[in-house]
Amino acid sequence: MSKSLFDKIWESHTVKILENGVDVLYIDRHYIHEVTSPQAFLELEKRGFSVFRPKQIIATVDHNVPTINQHLPISDPLSKKQIDCLIKNCKKFGITLYGLGHQNHGIVHVIGPELGLTLPGMTIVCGDSHTSTHGAFGSISFGIGTSQVSMVMASQCLLLSKPKQMEIQLEGNLKKGVTPKDVILYIISKLGVDVGIGHFIEYTGSMIKNMSMEGRMTICNMSIEMGAKGGLIAPDKITFDYIKKCKYLKNEKEYHKNMEYWETLKTDKNTVFDKKYFLHAEDIEPMISYGTTPGMSMKISDQIPKSLSDDDKRSLNYMGFYPGESLIGKIISYIFIGSCTNSRIEDLRLVASIVKGKKKANHVVRVMVVPGSQKVIQQAKKEGLDKILIDAGFEFRQPGCSSCLGMNEDKIPMGEYCVSTSNRNFEGRQGPGVRTLLVSPLTASIIAIEGKIVDVKKYL
Repeated sequence: MSKSLFDKIWESHTVKILENGVDVLYIDRHYIHEVTSPQAFLELEKRGFSVFRPKQIIATVDHNVPTINQHLPISDPLSKKQIDCLIKNCKKFGITLYGLGHQNHGIVHVIGPELGLTLPGMTIVCGDSHTSTHGAFGSISFGIGTSQVSMVMASQCLLLSKPKQMEIQLEGNLKKGVTPKDVILYIISKLGVDVGIGHFIEYTGSMIKNMSMEGRMTICNMSIEMGAKGGLIAPDKITFDYIKKCKYLKNEKEYHKNMEYWETLKTDKNTVFDKKYFLHAEDIEPMISYGTTPGMSMKISDQIPKSLSDDDKRSLNYMGFYPGESLIGKIISYIFIGSCTNSRIEDLRLVASIVKGKKKANHVVRVMVVPGSQKVIQQAKKEGLDKILIDAGFEFRQPGCSSCLGMNEDKIPMGEYCVSTSNRNFEGRQGPGVRTLLVSPLTASIIAIEGKIVDVKKYL
């Protein structure tokens, strides 16, 4: 019987099949951070449990941390309390923590892959919805709730019903100026924010095969924005070459032993998915969101659709736009380049290549560039990218989720528009009353220089 990549990983991690379609699924890697872990640790203590396998848990601080002066004491009381709590719990239970100032510190979904902790064939969870990022390596990776975080800590397992499966096949070569972020915004705008409900998505096709690991992570990262449980991509030579450069692979012999297994991780021919969609590269152009979901996105040169649902009309009202309007020429004062979607070294290289020798528009108040990890910062400095960005008038900050979400100090002023490389744009996501427009790092860079929304194709 033909099996999908998802089937093979799920079945190899099923400890026991229970009644009513519920499986006991073993979890290989558990990532935790300062926001969703305190309640889980409290639950353990309340029940008198210990952490079952602490060495399979990796902790970092990212959601509610400052992205400047990380060497100084934290001034925000909530942030300090959350971080102190995580430090105490990790020390108590013997969990590895990459805190502020550590050479491996960064956003949880950035450091896992770059440290070689995310590997093909794994099951990976975290108390964060964008855990689907790790699916780019051919792993079953998904976000979990706080009660599930404590369950994994106590047992290294989860009780789950196996989701349905969807294939999205992407064929062809991308046009100049079209990035993986544009691809995933295009997919969501075409298929809708609820198409993936109850499903796990496998991305296939020549477009994916030609994409870098950073690009694949961007695609899988936003699978959740379609309502899916997660997304994954079969590992191949691009995957294996990326992993080989990572820190924690112990030796060449271990690498080749793993390779024998990793090369089996692919969907069999004639496998039937519950849903399947075909999309073509030539149809995709630089994208921008105009509403309060990633599904409300369009080609940057297009006009906002005239025919909209009542919910979409309310969304437009919040954004200050109207049906049939073009966004070209809209003045922008705030730009954010970062998040677990677009804060890797490849993203920073792209931004630097656009802004080298240029300056941000005079009226642009702030362009925040927030690398995803200390390793990204180190590499950026080695290549001189930090100097290029600073010379352009951009702020080159320290790792953290930053302005992706209005939880930390990096909020955008109320009522302002922010062109952002993050993954969500619901009301107040980047601060009360803030109006977020999702774009790629390339598009964000050009808008920062121009100070307004422009047709990126013409600029290139």
